[in-house]
Amino acid sequence: MDMIYLSGFHAIEERIKSGRACGPLLVAKAGPRARELSDLAAEKKIRIDRVGTADLDRLAPDHRGVVLEVDEPSAGADITLEEFLAGLGDRKEALAVVLDEITDPHNYGAILRSCDQFGVDIVITRNRRIAKHAEVISKTSAGASAWVPSAETANLPRAVEDLKQAGFWIYGADMGGESSWDKDLKGRTALIFGGEGTGISRLLRENCDALISIPSLGRIDSLNVSVAAGILLYEVTRQKKKKK
Repeated sequence: MDMIYLSGFHAIEERIKSGRACGPLLVAKAGPRARELSDLAAEKKIRIDRVGTADLDRLAPDHRGVVLEVDEPSAGADITLEEFLAGLGDRKEALAVVLDEITDPHNYGAILRSCDQFGVDIVITRNRRIAKHAEVISKTSAGASAWVPSAETANLPRAVEDLKQAGFWIYGADMGGESSWDKDLKGRTALIFGGEGTGISRLLRENCDALISIPSLGRIDSLNVSVAAGILLYEVTRQKKKKK
């Protein structure tokens, strides 16, 4: 296991609340936020170590006086796709997100933050290649990475086929696709987001029931993938709420 040091206040707080934190919590400066995190750690029975500022400088140069040490495997997942599908039961509404080679950890973290906000049930990725950026992802997601269920697979097209067999409609985000306003995104829905600069890979595009886009009045070609993900996830949520 690789040791990772979370230094963002929100990332630390959400990791501790999630129950997945290992500790110890390393504290160099006893400011108000550090005291709040120390109280939370104590409540969750996580060890608190007093350390020098130089120690934190070495472990996490951008720290603000407090760091949480966690064990983060370089591979592995919170849940398997099989477990997720088996647990759906007779649910008619479900929302999955498939990330196809998102390489920027800031984009990855921002997408996870939107996934948490809009109630995504599972995020599916290829076997994680950016685990070494887990601290950046956790900070960028404001701690949402501790909450959003995720599954890893070596074969994304097969995973999408499994979603289809479970009754999911598969929509790929593409600037040349149909307007998302004109598509029925309710029910069991999966959204695929392609990598920065490369888009959705050919095999995944072929597995899509439709390609959808965000109506735009702008003059530039496209949105950043994390921004696009937030907008499309909002549209799915809006449609589901409108139905009710």
